[in-house]
Amino acid sequence: MTEYGVVTRNAEETEWPDFDRGFYEVKDVTGRSAEPLASAVNMVSCFGDNAAAEASPELVPVDEEGKPATRDRTYFDWAYICPTHDEYRRGLLEIVEDCAAVNGDVRLDDVGFPRQGFCHCERCEERFAASEFDDWEAWRADVITAFVAEATDRIPGRVYLTLYPDPYPGHLYERAGLDLEALAEYVDEFVVPLYDTHYGTTYWLETIAKGFESRLADLDVEFSVELYAVNVDIDSLNHAAEVAAAYGKDVFFGYDASQAVAALRRMKADAREGKEYGASEGE
Repeated sequence: MTEYGVVTRNAEETEWPDFDRGFYEVKDVTGRSAEPLASAVNMVSCFGDNAAAEASPELVPVDEEGKPATRDRTYFDWAYICPTHDEYRRGLLEIVEDCAAVNGDVRLDDVGFPRQGFCHCERCEERFAASEFDDWEAWRADVITAFVAEATDRIPGRVYLTLYPDPYPGHLYERAGLDLEALAEYVDEFVVPLYDTHYGTTYWLETIAKGFESRLADLDVEFSVELYAVNVDIDSLNHAAEVAAAYGKDVFFGYDASQAVAALRRMKADAREGKEYGASEGE
């Protein structure tokens, strides 16, 4: 049976009884940090960090032309930190340990290199040259898999990992250095955010969710879908949730717990009345 959860920055919302599970942002992409909660799966934004990038520009990944992966650049909604920076990684792993000490389940967010073409900082160039790899993308994937392995060594419970919503074979590997086959050894559940501010149509949502179902079918790992709940019409949100639930294990609502609760209550009321979402009038 599908379970429904919330993703939030507000601690009290993780304990609302309408949700089967709460995800709490202990470290987000702004660099904001909070104490982990026993009542939630604590989330850690790993290599997205505006504050660290602004304070220490040398942490930011660069492409072959030396251009940084910062939020003032095209295609970047936030700034990134290079995944090979040892001190930053140690700090992340300490945060993961702190989270796991409070609640054994942890979600790793923003894992990977920022995009294709990153990172070509001096440290990355030197480490690739000294590595056993001849292929740069294979080396990048090994860097990310090794980090996830280190993190999961510190997580006694369920390991969640957020994926960029592109199920096409090879795309996550090329984009971020995410080798799903290798990561499946360490991850229990992938979470795929499929965000829209309207959900007026859901064919695209179904296509992407089905793509992940097919992509992960041969791997010993589950996946769930995260939807955006802020200012979304309740019927549209519930229709999106119905589509997501047809393919993912569970459905999580992001960043508006009140709207998510309203949607869930409407869903339960309509289920009692026998309403089917998506059916045209007169059917």
